[in-house]
Amino acid sequence: MAERLYHPGATADTMVPEPIRGDRGAPIMGPRNEPLERENPDLLASPYTDAGTIPNLKFSFAAARNRLAPGGWAREVTARELPVATTLAGVNMRLKPGGIRELHWHKEAEWAYMLAGRARLTAIDPQGRNFIDDVGVGDLWNFPAGIPHSIQGLEEGCEFLLVFDDGNFSENETFLISDWFAHTPREVLAKNFGVPEAAFADLPGDVEHTRWILAGQVPGPLAADAVRSPAGGVPVAYSYRLPAQEPLTAAGGQVRIVDSSNFPAASTIAAALVEIEPGGMRELHWHPNTDEWQYYIGGRGRMSVFASGGKARTFDYQAGDVGYAPFAMGHYVENTGDEPLRFLEMFRSARFADVSLNQLMALTPPELVQAHLNLDAQTMAALRKDKPIVVGPRSAAP
Repeated sequence: MAERLYHPGATADTMVPEPIRGDRGAPIMGPRNEPLERENPDLLASPYTDAGTIPNLKFSFAAARNRLAPGGWAREVTARELPVATTLAGVNMRLKPGGIRELHWHKEAEWAYMLAGRARLTAIDPQGRNFIDDVGVGDLWNFPAGIPHSIQGLEEGCEFLLVFDDGNFSENETFLISDWFAHTPREVLAKNFGVPEAAFADLPGDVEHTRWILAGQVPGPLAADAVRSPAGGVPVAYSYRLPAQEPLTAAGGQVRIVDSSNFPAASTIAAALVEIEPGGMRELHWHPNTDEWQYYIGGRGRMSVFASGGKARTFDYQAGDVGYAPFAMGHYVENTGDEPLRFLEMFRSARFADVSLNQLMALTPPELVQAHLNLDAQTMAALRKDKPIVVGPRSAAP
């Protein structure tokens, strides 16, 4: 692949790519957005292998509206921001120490990954069985659709990613307990709870009559916060310790896969946490069951997506970006930086599933493969009958 042309005299900190590869293209003469071009060099100067029209497969949380509240903030990437993403939506949320995402529920399942800090979770199921747990960096939780729950920041506060099993989900359209109280006559509330109407004289009157993300006091020890239910605790935990899972390792990195087989509470969302070393890549593959929604945690990467009809398009990603690979479209993700690339692959599915191009070719009669691609014997011998998942630089390949 031909190198891009940069402004003469540019340094590593000031490099501005030009839309040129080899003898194709020409420098920009008109207005330009240099910071955005530096973040998206493969859009500015598409690789020669890109062709045709594929929808936009990238949107950054940095470009999303951030809704601020006394207890923290939240911003979302839904099908409104990224129209191709119809299967899943994401919310990036921050809670201050003691900050509370108020008791609520929604029609969609909520899957979450803790990015920083610690939080306390509470929930109950339809049988009145309750759940309370503290989660830290790398931990997950999943609340099935309709299950009421709350999240509260602990001493250092927290930030996390929420993923919902509907691309049209919006964090601004959840069922909030304060909102329900505000829209229920006080005489009905009095009758329901068996107390005087005056008990509800001080219901929240702040912005929008809801708390949403409210400030609070840091809770005490987990054991002291526990409420014993006559029905007992939930039979399946809503949290999962992903860092404790033994990863699948390869020459170029490692992968942790979590779905309903090892996290039964997550029956509608499966995921893989992928870590790729510099020069490595997530192998050429596709998913035979559903679309892939991605969240980039750290590092820099490039994804090329191959569609039917001779179409392909390449995107660049960094921390805080959302990527998307539509159902059955072949793709790879390459680490283009000098530090590990870490990202989540998310699927609206009970189980994780992918098809490896390497494994497909290795498990097909060699004469048939050679008839398609004119590969020599040495290349055929290098094919792997297992699934590489992540591969390293060519010098590290087996």
